[in-house]
Amino acid sequence: MKILIICQYFYPEQFKVNDISFELVKQGHQVTVLTGLPNYPSGVVDGNYKSFKNRKEDINGVKVIRSWLLGRGKGKKRLALNYLSFALSSSIKAFFLKKDFDFILVYQLSPVTMAIPGILLKKLTKKPLYIYSFDLWPESMVSGGISPGSKIYSALLKLSKWIYKSADKILISSKMFEEYFKHTLDVQRECTHLPIYAEEEFSHIQKEKNDKEFVNLMFAGNIGEMQSVETIIHAADILKDEPLIKFHIVGDGSSREKCENLTKQLKLSNVTFYGHHPITDMPGFYGMADAFLVTLKSNKVISYTLPGKVQSYMAAGKPIIGAIDGETNIVIKEAQCGICGQAEDYRELAKNIKTFLRTKDQHATYGENGKRYYMSNFSKPIFFERLNNSLRK
Repeated sequence: MKILIICQYFYPEQFKVNDISFELVKQGHQVTVLTGLPNYPSGVVDGNYKSFKNRKEDINGVKVIRSWLLGRGKGKKRLALNYLSFALSSSIKAFFLKKDFDFILVYQLSPVTMAIPGILLKKLTKKPLYIYSFDLWPESMVSGGISPGSKIYSALLKLSKWIYKSADKILISSKMFEEYFKHTLDVQRECTHLPIYAEEEFSHIQKEKNDKEFVNLMFAGNIGEMQSVETIIHAADILKDEPLIKFHIVGDGSSREKCENLTKQLKLSNVTFYGHHPITDMPGFYGMADAFLVTLKSNKVISYTLPGKVQSYMAAGKPIIGAIDGETNIVIKEAQCGICGQAEDYRELAKNIKTFLRTKDQHATYGENGKRYYMSNFSKPIFFERLNNSLRK
């Protein structure tokens, strides 16, 4: 099959859309990706793509076509311009694309407006449009500070309804997304559940030796407003007199500076920030961890999300300690792979960490349970079997 994938982000930016595209090529599909200029998470467009350089590339057999956009920069206004610039420039680019694909797949992160060129191409070609949703709009904007009663939210709600209803099929990364589509967006068609898989590197993690018997707790991934990493910092403050507990935070994002400043303000020596690292470095960090941390904001709809890091944590065969509601809370308890409390409740998170320390005999079982659950529900072969079946239909 000839597949056109649309996503604002693509290699060298680190998103799962990269591996999905490369794997589809390995399976014999012809894949073209319409994307933007790399600028995540730094906010600055990669110098290799300025001045109209590398607008067309071949990466691991994937034909990549890049549209202009304004770098994310810092601040909400600049981010809004980043979103708008890609939607407009890629829609213009859509008129000039070679239209020999069989269908269009939008890998929809934030913003949902990245699907607009897909809708335009659907109208131009009469080819089916699939939207694979990882972020719920406009609810993602509520977590960023936009009031549900505001005119901006009302406009985004109308826009989101139009975008999602324009799709011939919606694929969802979390089961609970379907409730939001039906009851908030009035999208009544059936959604296909397609949870994402972890990179293969995370399935072969070797535990590093820990001569000092530190308990290393790790958060890895985007440090944004929605991730509520502050919950971890406040829990670390409660546990600062426990000399063997160390918190490791790997990643970058819009809230990283705020979290680092909070750590300094609380004078914590048990929290270390490592910044952004390529995916090839992550197995080393994962090997250091005795358990992984996952947090999200306390928001009913945001809790519908199943962060991709959960699959990576499970694949690594390590326990998970969560302060998170909704889908992830259900999955952790169903898999029996760790301990999970309520979102943003840092006191409960600190209490659960203490419980984890006291129950060392359970640690290996937690890891084995998570690995087993991952292989049965989230593995890469299962993902591509479901995806290919969905596309053939």
